[in-house]
Amino acid sequence: MTLPRTPSFRLDGRKALVAGGTSGIGLGCSVALAEAGAEVRVAARREAQVMQTVDLLREQGWKAEGVVLDVADQERTAQQVRELGPFDILVNSAGTARHSLAVETETADYDAVMDLNLRGAYFLTQAVAQGMIDAGRRGSIVNISSQMAHVGGMERAVYCASKSGVEGFSKAMAIELGQKGIRVNTVCPTFVRTPLTKPTFDDPDKIRWIESKIKLGRVAEIEDLMGPVLFLASDASAMITGTSLLVDGGWTAD
Repeated sequence: MTLPRTPSFRLDGRKALVAGGTSGIGLGCSVALAEAGAEVRVAARREAQVMQTVDLLREQGWKAEGVVLDVADQERTAQQVRELGPFDILVNSAGTARHSLAVETETADYDAVMDLNLRGAYFLTQAVAQGMIDAGRRGSIVNISSQMAHVGGMERAVYCASKSGVEGFSKAMAIELGQKGIRVNTVCPTFVRTPLTKPTFDDPDKIRWIESKIKLGRVAEIEDLMGPVLFLASDASAMITGTSLLVDGGWTAD
C-alpha cells in the first residue's frame, strides 16, 4: 500500500501579481504568497507605498518587485500585465467602498465603486488569464470578494452589487478557463480590521451590529485571510474552481 501525500502549499518558482497589495487584506496576501516562495509583484496606485512594501518583503529574504498600477484604468492595466507577465497567480484585492442609503446613492459614488470593484476586477482577471493562456500556463486567480455578495446590509447596496458581480463573473470565467487548467475562485471575508473599515468600527452602533452577526464573536483580522488565500493559490486546492470561500466567522450560517 502506498500512502497519499498532502499537496504542497509552497509556491516556489511561481510568479504572483497582488493588486491592492500594499495595505489591508492585500498586504496580508503579498506576505502570504512571498513567504510561501512566490515571486510577488506588488501592485497599487501609490508608488511610495509600493516601494515600502517591496522593501519590507525583501528584508525578510523573500522575492518581491513592485509596480504602480490602477486597475480602474483598463487599457493601461492590460498593457502592464502583458509587459510584466505571464503570471501563475493573481490575487485581486483592489477595492473601495462608498456607503449610503440606497435611495441616497449618488451617481459619482456608484461609478467609483463599480469602476474599481467590478469593472477593474473583471478586466484585470481577463488580462492575467489571457497571459496564462498565451503562455500555456496553468494558474490560480483569486478575487477578494465579500460576504456582502451573499447577504444584504444597511447602507451597502452599491457595495453588495459590486461584489455580487465579482461572484458572477468569477464563476463564469471558471467554467470557460477550466479546460486551460486555470482556476478562478473568490474569498469572501466578513468585516476585517483594516484602514478601509475604520469608519465603520468607529461607530458604536455598527460595531454592535457586526459583532451580533459574527458567530465566532469577533471581527476578522488580516491574518485570518492569509491562510485561505494561500490555500486557493496553491496546489492544495487543485480541484477547486468556481467557488466562494466564505471567511465570515459564521455570519452567513443563518
